[in-house]
Amino acid sequence: MYAEYQERGRVLPWRETRDPWAILVSELMLQQTQVARVLPKYGEWLRRWPDPSSMAAASVAEVLAAWSGLGYNRRALALKAAASIIETEHGGTVPEDAAALRALPGVGGYTAGAVRAFAFGLPDVFLETNIRAALLHWFFPDREGVRDRELLPVAAAVLDRADPRAWHYALMDYGAALKKLAPNPSRRSAHHAVQSRFEGSLRQARGAIVRILSAEGPHEAESIHERCGMERERVANALAALVAEGTVEYAGSLVRVRET
Repeated sequence: MYAEYQERGRVLPWRETRDPWAILVSELMLQQTQVARVLPKYGEWLRRWPDPSSMAAASVAEVLAAWSGLGYNRRALALKAAASIIETEHGGTVPEDAAALRALPGVGGYTAGAVRAFAFGLPDVFLETNIRAALLHWFFPDREGVRDRELLPVAAAVLDRADPRAWHYALMDYGAALKKLAPNPSRRSAHHAVQSRFEGSLRQARGAIVRILSAEGPHEAESIHERCGMERERVANALAALVAEGTVEYAGSLVRVRET
C-alpha cells in the first residue's frame, strides 16, 4: 500500500505542510465537503488568514463571505471561535495536546487525531470515511452493520506508529480507490448515512440567506424571502435556525450577519 501511495498518492496542498494551523483549517473544511470543493478555497483562506491571530481578528461577515460555497456555515464560525481560543489561551499556537484540541469548537475525536498525526507525527488512532472503507474491506468483508468500536482496535493494531502521517494518508487513498472499484465498503458500517438532497433543502435556504447578507448587507426579513426566491416557510425556518445558532442576528427590524 505504501508503494502505491508513493507512486499514485493524491497530491493535495494540506499534505505538503506540517503547519498545525493549515492542517486544522483543511480538516474543518473537509468535514462533510468533497475535496474538489475545498481545493480552491483552501489556498485563498490561508493567504488571507495564515495563522490563528489573523483569523481571530477577522469579522464574522468576512469569514462567512470567504467560506461561501463550502456549506455548513457553522464550521466557519467554529473555526473563527477556535482561532480566538488558540490566540487567547494557547499564545497563538495550535495545541498538540489531544484534550486541548478536542476543547476547540468544531474539533471532535477525528479532527484532533488528524491534527496530531499530520502536524505533529503522533500515532493517534482515528476513523474517517475512507479509512473506514479500507478496514471494512480487509477485515470485515462479510459483515453488515459493523460499528466503529469494532474498527478502532483493528486500526490501532495495523497502525504504522513510526510514520502515522504517511500511513493514514495512504489508507485514505486506498479507501477512496476502493469505492471506485467495488460497491462502497462504507455502506456496511453501522454509521453509514447518505447525505440528504441539497436542492429544496433547508441547507440550500440557509446558504442563500448567508450569501445575500454577506454580499449585500442587512435586509428586512421580507426582503430576504423575496431575494431567496424559495418557499416562504423554508426560508423562514432557515432564518430562524441561523438566528438560533448565532450566524445572523436582528438589529431592529433588519437581519444581518453577526458582527462579532
